[in-house]
Amino acid sequence: MPKRKAAIAVGGVAALGAAALLLPNANASQDKDTAAAGTARTLKATDATTLAARLKQSLGGQFAGSYYDSATRQLIVNAVGDGAAVARAKSAGAVVRQVENSTADLQSAAKTLRTKAAIPGTAWAVDPRTNKVIVSADSTVTGARWDRLESTVDGLGSGTATLKKTGGTFKTFVSGGDAIFSQVQGGGVRCSLGFNVTAADGSPAFLTAGHCGVAAKEWSDSQTGQPIATVDQATFPGEGDFSLVKYDDPATEAPSEVNAGNGQVVAITQAAEATVGSTVFRMGSTTGLHDGQVTGLDATVNFQSETDPNGVDTVTGLIQTDVCAEPGDSGGSLFTQEGAAIGLTSGGSGDCTSGGETFFQPVTAALAATGATLGDGGAGAGAGAGDDQAGAGDQAGAGDDQSGAGDQAGGDQIGGADDQAGAGAGADDQAGAGAAQEKGTKHHHRNRQQGGNSAN
Repeated sequence: MPKRKAAIAVGGVAALGAAALLLPNANASQDKDTAAAGTARTLKATDATTLAARLKQSLGGQFAGSYYDSATRQLIVNAVGDGAAVARAKSAGAVVRQVENSTADLQSAAKTLRTKAAIPGTAWAVDPRTNKVIVSADSTVTGARWDRLESTVDGLGSGTATLKKTGGTFKTFVSGGDAIFSQVQGGGVRCSLGFNVTAADGSPAFLTAGHCGVAAKEWSDSQTGQPIATVDQATFPGEGDFSLVKYDDPATEAPSEVNAGNGQVVAITQAAEATVGSTVFRMGSTTGLHDGQVTGLDATVNFQSETDPNGVDTVTGLIQTDVCAEPGDSGGSLFTQEGAAIGLTSGGSGDCTSGGETFFQPVTAALAATGATLGDGGAGAGAGAGDDQAGAGDQAGAGDDQSGAGDQAGGDQIGGADDQAGAGAGADDQAGAGAAQEKGTKHHHRNRQQGGNSAN
């Protein structure tokens, strides 16, 4: 791809519900705070994230998570006990709730689950709305595995953890997405570019899912083309699911944008932490533009191992959402209306017809681990963006009223593939679970970055 802009554009028509919400207001400012000092303030989600980080530090051990109430546009902060720090949190404009379980209590429960119930097809996160750990089990968790999981959750106590079933199966989304391809033994792997970045050495690169980078080393922008990028770093499983892939041509331009479809482009100006309750958008070449809410942070997911039928690939530190996704959406971008890069599609369950839940690798963590910066040299570098919003992980949650909900998933299906030109689809899934069939769509490149997702 010598001397041309590296870009992967989505084909087809974006989901109309999400587009209507995003595009007319993209990058628009919201109302300013109007409440008097000492009363709950109305905030946009990005400001709520910043305030939550400050209050987490101020409250110390009394802080027990927080979330954004999108209906009232207020930050809800959970606190254990009362006192001067709680009074300061109220005066700062947050709604403070008194709860029983501290952050330490809930983290201890999650640690017990990791030790005793790391079963393929399970996931858990701390839900600040209920002040509990919400444990999810997919359709594969039955018999002795279900009994083991149920016993472990029961042992934590009803006031600490809740167990629920989720539809479908938890799987990584590796094959069938728009835009990057690799040939490996046994067939092809297809994933998608998430965000263009600049590597620590100044070379152009992009972020995608770690399970894509583990599956193959060299990537092309067409199914039968020559490699144009090489994996520099890849993490999966373990503490994240992200890869840094460097373009082979150092003259490649890597604009910091997401093509939202229908000729609309969202400029990505910074990397930011997710906030429970905030609205986010996922762009994928398989399913188009979809929106939903963040339901949990610092989530743990136990995928069935791809190399060991009796093993488990555990990934920690993920963002949980009720945004739908389907095979072909791995590695793609999760972002906000204001143009903040939030995550890279990892995996999940369900689809965009019935709804589902999807997990994302936080972009801030991927940037910090790889030393990369967004776009062409640091606009909105993740380290800086993450510092003043740190600590959002304690807001993690997978609320019962949020998980797997299809009504917020932007469920409109993308339109026909007639306007999608370029690399042909149809690669079998070789890296993800299930060898899902691709949808036969085709895509084309544009001089802008796409938030396409990885394949499954």
